[in-house]
Amino acid sequence: MLANVIILGVFVAVVFLVYSDSAMVKMTNVVCESYDKSLTVFHYCRLKAYSRTKTSLHINATFLHPINSISVRFQMLKRANGYKPFLFDITVDACQFLRKPNNPVIKIVYNMIKDASNINHSCPYGTVVLNDFHRISLPLPFPSGDYLSRLDFLINGKTKFYVNVNMHVPEDL
Repeated sequence: MLANVIILGVFVAVVFLVYSDSAMVKMTNVVCESYDKSLTVFHYCRLKAYSRTKTSLHINATFLHPINSISVRFQMLKRANGYKPFLFDITVDACQFLRKPNNPVIKIVYNMIKDASNINHSCPYGTVVLNDFHRISLPLPFPSGDYLSRLDFLINGKTKFYVNVNMHVPEDL
């Protein structure tokens, strides 16, 4: 009896994942901040609204010294009486990931931004540009609500700059 319930549960989960639409996401705010102005300068960091449902992210950052080793801490937070941790909190060596992309969550994020950015090679980095990034569709169903995608960039274990993107996943009717 228990085996039948487990099989039915797995079947329902697979059908839900296969036939559900991916979550569409609207970016609502972006904040880019450098803690070390002698290392990183943000020339611009903004959202441009094209319509009620389409916003585009534009970021231009320059590293004043070549960056040969950088780690990225990626957090997803959900708003519920303040932002609470949701789903994942991952730290990955960005240079190693670009040489061998082996982290599935970071790979999903990288595949979304690689066509809109010049982050297509391994370290060292100089000027980093992300222009007209607007295609966010998550490959899994996501609960509706407000989210914060937080990217902390660490050099030698210390956060040097961060990018926070606030997003809204509308209720699917």
